Amino acid sequence: MKEKQTFDWSVLLPIPCYYPYRVTTRTVSLPVPCHYPYRVLFVCPLPIPCPVCVSTTHTVSCLCVHYPYRVLFVCPLPIPCPVCVSTTHTVSSLCVHYPYRVLFVCPLPIPCPVCVSTTHTVSCLCVHYPYRVLFVCPLPIPCPVCVSSAHTVSCLCAQCPYRVLFVCPVPIPCPVCVPSAHTVSCLCAQCPYRVLFVCPVPIPCPVCVPSAHTVSCLCVQCPYRVLFVCPLPIPCPVCVSSAARSSADSNLDDICKLLRSTGYSSQSGAKRVPISSTFISMVIGRLRSDDIYNQVSAYPLPEHRSTALANQAAMLYVCLYFIPSILQTQQAKMREIVDKYFPDNWVISVYMGITVNLVEAWEPYKAAKIALNYTLDSANIREQASRYSVSMEGLRPQIQQLLKEGFLREEIVLDNVPKLLNCLRDCNVSIRWLMLHTADSAYDPNNKRLRQIKDQVINDSKYNPKILFQVLLDTAQFEFTLKEMFKKMLSEKQLKWESYRTEGSERMTELAEVFSGVKPLTRVEKNENLQAWFREISKQIESLNYEDSTAAGRKTVQLIQALVEVQEFHQLESNLQVCQFLADTRKFLHQMIRTINIKEEVLITMQIVGDLSYAWQIIDSFTSIMQESIRVNPSMVTKLRATFLKLASALDLPLLRINQANSPDLLSVSQFYSGELVTYVRKVLQIIPESMFTSLAKIIKLQIHAIMEVPTRLDKDKLKDYAQLGARYEVAKLTHAISIFTEGILMMKTTLVGIIKVDPKQLLEDGIRKELVRRVAYALHKGLIFNPKAKTSELMPKLKEMAATMDGFYRSFEYIQDYVSIYGLKIWQEEVSRIINYNVEQECNSFLRTKIQDWQSVYQSTHIPIPKFPAVDESATFIGRLCREILRITDPKATCYMDQLNTWYDLKTHQEVTNNRLFSEIQDTLGTFGLNGLDRLLCFMMVKELQNFLSVFQKTILRDKAMVDVFKAMLSAVNPVKGIVANAKTIVCLTQKIWGPVENESIMKMQILRQQIANELNYSCKFDSKHLAAALENLNKSLLADIEAHYQDPSLPYPKEDNNLLYEITASLEAAGIHNPLNKIYITTKRLPYFPIVNFLFIIAQLPKLQYSKNQGMTCRKATDPVDWSPLVLGLLTLLKQFHSRYTEQFLALIGQFIRSIMEQCTSQKIPDMPSDVVGALMFLEDYVRYTKLPRKFHPLDKGLEFRTVL
Repeated sequence: MKEKQTFDWSVLLPIPCYYPYRVTTRTVSLPVPCHYPYRVLFVCPLPIPCPVCVSTTHTVSCLCVHYPYRVLFVCPLPIPCPVCVSTTHTVSSLCVHYPYRVLFVCPLPIPCPVCVSTTHTVSCLCVHYPYRVLFVCPLPIPCPVCVSSAHTVSCLCAQCPYRVLFVCPVPIPCPVCVPSAHTVSCLCAQCPYRVLFVCPVPIPCPVCVPSAHTVSCLCVQCPYRVLFVCPLPIPCPVCVSSAARSSADSNLDDICKLLRSTGYSSQSGAKRVPISSTFISMVIGRLRSDDIYNQVSAYPLPEHRSTALANQAAMLYVCLYFIPSILQTQQAKMREIVDKYFPDNWVISVYMGITVNLVEAWEPYKAAKIALNYTLDSANIREQASRYSVSMEGLRPQIQQLLKEGFLREEIVLDNVPKLLNCLRDCNVSIRWLMLHTADSAYDPNNKRLRQIKDQVINDSKYNPKILFQVLLDTAQFEFTLKEMFKKMLSEKQLKWESYRTEGSERMTELAEVFSGVKPLTRVEKNENLQAWFREISKQIESLNYEDSTAAGRKTVQLIQALVEVQEFHQLESNLQVCQFLADTRKFLHQMIRTINIKEEVLITMQIVGDLSYAWQIIDSFTSIMQESIRVNPSMVTKLRATFLKLASALDLPLLRINQANSPDLLSVSQFYSGELVTYVRKVLQIIPESMFTSLAKIIKLQIHAIMEVPTRLDKDKLKDYAQLGARYEVAKLTHAISIFTEGILMMKTTLVGIIKVDPKQLLEDGIRKELVRRVAYALHKGLIFNPKAKTSELMPKLKEMAATMDGFYRSFEYIQDYVSIYGLKIWQEEVSRIINYNVEQECNSFLRTKIQDWQSVYQSTHIPIPKFPAVDESATFIGRLCREILRITDPKATCYMDQLNTWYDLKTHQEVTNNRLFSEIQDTLGTFGLNGLDRLLCFMMVKELQNFLSVFQKTILRDKAMVDVFKAMLSAVNPVKGIVANAKTIVCLTQKIWGPVENESIMKMQILRQQIANELNYSCKFDSKHLAAALENLNKSLLADIEAHYQDPSLPYPKEDNNLLYEITASLEAAGIHNPLNKIYITTKRLPYFPIVNFLFIIAQLPKLQYSKNQGMTCRKATDPVDWSPLVLGLLTLLKQFHSRYTEQFLALIGQFIRSIMEQCTSQKIPDMPSDVVGALMFLEDYVRYTKLPRKFHPLDKGLEFRTVL
């Protein structure tokens, strides 16, 4: 037997939980595993009464365990403290068995159970006992692992003397992967140790089985307990709702996988549901003896009996597990069951394609195994396989003959309904038997006997999957055509029958007039008897009633017989006109009989016979054959349409009982199965876009490398060179192939698959989008991988190469759009922007606490998914690699930025590293969306750097007593700032001693990059869309003018809070580059003491490292101690911009005071040259004013405000 490869969940489920809640749709953390898949902490929106005050107004968190919920209440009512009986403490009440458990912070002294001291601050947790106290005890307590008492511990009083949380340095082996290399926390309790491991070993999640989730493994008595953060939606057990994901999402398949992975057999699974044995016996009795589904009438032939009873056999197979004694010991009953239901088949479909091989399933049961032996006899297998092989050989040409154009006419169909239905039965029965008994999923490759049976079936039946698939296609097409004809005939049945009756009656009336002798041209002698008789026949025909079809049919037959007899007895054959009238009337009467016999029962029989639910999963094994057939002959899609519709009939099986019960779940279940089928249709037809893009790749190659672009003016001599007839012929041939593929899918017509309408044009467009996304995403992923160790940067060459690739995609896509009838440019822009924005979003996830999952992303799609590729470095996507490569080559430690030239130079070699052309290349490669996404990613990086800088500032500088003393001394020295400091030189020397190397370099260079990106976006916007650029600029100016006017006069209008105009226009302005990155506020900040002083000292400390050059401006003195001037100015500007404008004013006032003080000393000492520090400070102010566009006349503290009072 097959060895089950399942995970032993028993190790994960040590604690029994008998409450029947199973949850399916809220994102949760699973802290305690139990016999049910998980326990979940819910924040439930339903009102739950507080057990203290019975109020339902408190926000609660509901924890499902044994009971429906445990609720954490923050109750405003006073609850007496169990220690001091006071009700003044703020408490949190936790509902469990008892009315409440209360966490008190009690001011009374409670003796520590370790040292009996009452001086420790404690938290008292009320439970059964008077108190449980969390002590932070200073006494040494021996660690239960290494017996050392040197560890800092927290002692938690409970039943045992102490429970202590140790951080133990002793290596403890991890129970998952055995190594002891993990950092652990040892929690002492009754057992020797409980250890919290963060284990790198992948452990399968009990909800969705994959092991991709980050888990924390908590060792207790059992080998491990695992805390999973599972992305699957799980509903709350109180309100059974989910706020985390849309109702369209379903994890039914994941729950099924979980249940299958438990390793329980069908018998043990049946034991879980206690059902009366008497009831089960009665059910099995009815299933054994009766045709409860009434399907035998649709299969009248005896060799089709097992197919007719297939659904009943599947139900009987399941029910037998509820009374396993029948399977084990009752040979007579099992022999009866096998002889009736399984004489010629041993692979059955239980439900929607779930197949069971009885050889394997009944192997443990003696009676069932013995009963099945005759069916599995080699001679019987050979007989059945040979019979279906012969049947397939005969049916294939027959069905192809029926499908010939013009063969299936209405007269032939009506005259041969039984023969056509027999052909249809034979085809479907043969297809069913061969598909089930040759399916790979039905046979375990590790089971020798099963392998032998499968090989014998394949050999004896001469099984060929391509022939079987072709017969399936032809049968589906024949069935579809026949159904459509019958539906049309049924809809027109009464109208046609009445028209035939009218025609017949009129013929008889005219014939009566012929024998009246009134019409002189007829040359028929007057015969009053015949005249009267024909008038009577006309009245009889007119009196036929459509509603009473049986009587009308019998009477019609009698009328036909009478017309035959009158022709013979009265010798009317000599008159051809009269014979023609009689023949026409008989024909109309025959048509009336055919029409009245069109019954809906034929459609019902066809529906039963054509059931393909057994192939719901097996059909996937024919996908490659389908796609290959489409590739060879695109018109094959029309037959595939019939096959998909045949497969859609399988939806009746799961919906039948739901519909009969009038369940509200009918729509959701229909939506699910229809969606699954449409997904499969998309999967099969995706070969058309794939084939199109294969041809498109050849067109791209020819257009880029072979075909030269024809210039505007061309010499006659060079006309032949530019003609390139061979290459252009190849392009035309490939284009024709693409148009043929398009024509193939558009032949499919709009089809209703289940309850979802499938539009072939939309299907084609979605397929093209999907393939475009896959190929472009792959090209970007592979093309933008950089080697950081390369001597010369690979950035520009790879960008040029990538730009050529993207341009090839764009040009070829533009070229074929008319041939496939799609909006190529629209699709290109939408999908490329979606790819880039999605990758930017995923890259920015590393900077977010709450990650944006794929199912939350507005850019990700189910039908047109953007592929995710494994990371090749610290970046998650290509946009991150591109950004970090730019930051690497523009590193201020290795390069110098020249603002006048917008160029970076290498500090050592003085060679150009890159310039603003870099951003033009990015624009050519990734377009506006790429530059905008890069700018957005830089914003996230800047926020992270600013937060890190402020954190370091608070933790290091402000906690350094020596530095704070220096700042205080500085404050007293510089006040008032309008004055002059006598010892300014001393301040400069002092700052050089206390200040280290340059910090926040990342912020500095990112601002330069953002400026360059904004310039490139603005330039391209004005060049490519000058009207849009002008409209955005004018709208921006008018909005700013209105806002300024509102602040001057509050009565004037201002955008309301719910108005999204400002947010939307900001996004458009940033995309067009109409913004200044230097004016952005990236983070919210609090007041920081000494911040202007620190920045002032920082800039003064850098000035001695710089020198002024008339040609180049400020440059570093030594290459070994690099300081890049422009990034330095921009970095300080950005830092100050995050704080109140007073800080900027104070900072500039300090620099002004510094310049005045140094110049005062130089004047007094009669030094003719201006000191380099003063030159540097003046250049800093000059550049600061230029970047910020501040007025040159600036009085920061003109109100006489003292500097100390501001701080």
